[in-house]
Amino acid sequence: MDNCHCSANVDRLSNPILFNILSQMDNSKPRQNSFNYNSIPHRCNCELRRTVCLKRPSEICKEASAVLVKTIHFMKNLPAFNQMPPNDQFSLLKSCWAPLFILGLAQEHVDFEVMDTPADSMLKKILLNREESPGMEREQPTMAGVSKLKSCLKKFWSLDLSPKEYAYLKGTMIFNPDVPDLKAALFVEGLQQEAQHALSEVVQLLHPGDQERFARILLTASMLQSITPSLISELFFRPVIGQTDLMELLVDMLFCR
Repeated sequence: MDNCHCSANVDRLSNPILFNILSQMDNSKPRQNSFNYNSIPHRCNCELRRTVCLKRPSEICKEASAVLVKTIHFMKNLPAFNQMPPNDQFSLLKSCWAPLFILGLAQEHVDFEVMDTPADSMLKKILLNREESPGMEREQPTMAGVSKLKSCLKKFWSLDLSPKEYAYLKGTMIFNPDVPDLKAALFVEGLQQEAQHALSEVVQLLHPGDQERFARILLTASMLQSITPSLISELFFRPVIGQTDLMELLVDMLFCR
């Protein structure tokens, strides 16, 4: 990148005269068996911190919206989920919608590419600052977050889960007894155990010779919690919904009978 702000480069360039003097002093006293630090390529963290956006937003956002609709439809059609108090349904929705959506991306094989976020003009910044308060600023997707998401998707694609495996895995994601303030926490815990047991059985049925597959699925699923809902909402849905709160839309979709 042209403008790297990593500390190593900043320290090196902030006082070039001092850096050259120290370099000459070091070179004047050669040491045996000295380690050549210049031989190690410096990995710039700016590459991971840079903000990105979708390359084909109109196409990918449409596919992502379809996945989101299927995700909410899946939850609405679970009888056990509908039997829970509305507040518990809301809490579980808030906790699980992003992991479920990522599983949907994997199941539908939605692949995407990103590019650097175009720099806003000074006029646009002034206009946006007038319309939005500082508290409304949102976290922009970064290359690090997108890389984590794409790595997770690739791991699921390598597992090549069947529709039943995806369905039961989604059940383990939805019925999470660790969500705070659940009134029916014991009921939710029992449902999660049932979903895990059903997933284990279908894995043994479809892959009888693979004794480690069930553990690999759960291990891969643990990656889902490391991907923030803000990354998902900003990357796939902000170009479509604008300033609308995505969570409000999800609630409307879930409770609209």
